[in-house]
Amino acid sequence: MSSVSSVEQVQLSCARSNSFLEHGSSSSSTTTWRSSRRSLLLPVRVHQQLYFTHQQLSQDTEFLPRAHRIETEAALRDHGNFPGGEREKLWRDFFSDPSQWWDHRPEKKNERYPDFKHKKTQEALWLGDRRNPPWVAAEISAMAPGTVQLNIFAWNQKLTKYVKEGQPEKTMQLFQQMQQEGISPNEFTFVPVINACAGLGALEDGRLVHEQLIQSGCKFDVFVGNSLVDMYAKCGSIEDAWRVFNKMPSRDVVTWNAMILGQVKCGQGQKALELFREMEQEGVWPNAVTFMAVLNACASVVSLQEGRCVHEKVIQSGCESDILVGTSLVDMYAKCGSIEDCQRVFDKMPSRNVVTWTAIILGYVKCGQGQKALDLFQEMKQEEGVEPNDVTFVCLLSACSHAGLVDEGMHCYTSMITDYMISAKLEHYTCMVDLLGRAGHLQEAENMIMAMPFEPHVAPWMALLGACRIHGNVEMGERVAKQILELDPENSAGYVLLSNIYAAAGNMHLSKNVEQQRKERGVKKQPGRTWIEVNNEVHTFVVDDQDHPQMIEIRAELQRLSGLMHDAGYVPDTNFVLHDVEEEEKLFHLCHHSEKLAIALGLINTPPGTPLRIRKNLRVCEDCHTSAKFISKVVGRAIMVRDVNRFHHFEDGICSCMGYW
Repeated sequence: MSSVSSVEQVQLSCARSNSFLEHGSSSSSTTTWRSSRRSLLLPVRVHQQLYFTHQQLSQDTEFLPRAHRIETEAALRDHGNFPGGEREKLWRDFFSDPSQWWDHRPEKKNERYPDFKHKKTQEALWLGDRRNPPWVAAEISAMAPGTVQLNIFAWNQKLTKYVKEGQPEKTMQLFQQMQQEGISPNEFTFVPVINACAGLGALEDGRLVHEQLIQSGCKFDVFVGNSLVDMYAKCGSIEDAWRVFNKMPSRDVVTWNAMILGQVKCGQGQKALELFREMEQEGVWPNAVTFMAVLNACASVVSLQEGRCVHEKVIQSGCESDILVGTSLVDMYAKCGSIEDCQRVFDKMPSRNVVTWTAIILGYVKCGQGQKALDLFQEMKQEEGVEPNDVTFVCLLSACSHAGLVDEGMHCYTSMITDYMISAKLEHYTCMVDLLGRAGHLQEAENMIMAMPFEPHVAPWMALLGACRIHGNVEMGERVAKQILELDPENSAGYVLLSNIYAAAGNMHLSKNVEQQRKERGVKKQPGRTWIEVNNEVHTFVVDDQDHPQMIEIRAELQRLSGLMHDAGYVPDTNFVLHDVEEEEKLFHLCHHSEKLAIALGLINTPPGTPLRIRKNLRVCEDCHTSAKFISKVVGRAIMVRDVNRFHHFEDGICSCMGYW
């Protein structure tokens, strides 16, 4: 439903008041006024206290062409209140079936609303023409002579306006002002205010508004419930979202969408997929937003099989031509490592925008095909005429970084600033530092960080520290790690990387000291986790995992693989394993990394030749990367590993990263 931009009080000037007086006192002028605008014919004293929308009818050039139908319910207000629930009936009937109002006439008022007979009541409804849905303007209010007061409908209009315009701060300020003026909110008030809390990510404010909603006794309908579920989900409190969801007397597709999106946002993609199945079982038909959320969930858990099933449902629903759904499909296939399916969906899309192009470019970046990503960028500009945005350039710079294309990366960075007038953001600087650092230009990378035009941030320093590890620069690594820990003392990755730099340089004493400092300061390392989907079920592993029901078979398979890899020339890399244990224990620890456990499970539960797809929440370690290459060769399987940075496609002993990662 379209909406009037806002409602604000307008005290008519003396000149306009005099004009209204003249129209009101002359029967001929009244007839002219009615025929030209089919106006609200009100007593003279009411004209002096009218409220119009803040873009008045006579001034709103956009509104005028479709304002030829103005229908009225006219009488005087008494103390600003409707009698006995008539306000509720009038507005609820309007919202439930607006089409009833197209041919509504004031003289039919009592026929359509037999209980709406209060002689001192007035309501104005402004309708658009048949090409536009109707919308409701401010209630016209006449109080005691010389006084002006906004009613609840006017406040609600302004609150809704600010939310739709993306100004949640103003919404909250207006809500506070409304309460200070003694206006009691209704359920239509709470919906935009709750949405504003969601936009701000203000969980505590949202809880206070929720509490006030309960205390007010306002009706808890599906619209209020949807707003609360959405707010709690977007604020990261999925438990509160579930509590509201379970208490709702009725739920529609918007409710389910909010919960599914909330689960994805909280990193619970598998739970989001379970919700989708439950939604279908309850007979709720998914819409485009549902498919976008579910495809995002499939991508988050690297569930290619589930994603293909959802794709079939998208086709059946007729949503495949929707550009947003199509873009979500491209993104899902790219993140699941199936770049062929990604390209097929992209080629079939009837229309594509910059987000679609950016999604497929990122897909090729993640799969280690940096040159293909750059070729697509040229095609996007020359054949489609699509202008890149700042996210597109983040993908391009990342492509150059992961492929070692330093000159091309520098050209992209310069073109972004000079040709497209896009200012470099933190993400662009981080990519450039990574590009220069990986290529061995460590000093240039550090200089770029120092030249950034905004406050220092840990991200580019982490990129530089990773480069120091790659190139074994201990001196710069110490300096960079100090910067990282000053900016973020709880950053466990800084400790780990510095410890690895010392270990790689053979200084095990300093490496052990760094680990000891981390433990003394109470900084916990993020545990590594690996996921693999086997027979429509997602399995999760951690290092030295003992809980999986097939652990005996997994260990036996790892033992078999170890022998095959050793015969093929594999040498374990124990440089970064625990420093105070025997070599035999180091080898056992290496053998039970979560990536290897997941690969072993996939091998014993899938037919020969079936590709394996796994996901790691951290950067894959050096030894697991080497092991995956050997395993792909000795068992003749393609293995796709998606870590926190990129995809690694292992096949016949070769990785798509070509060792540059």
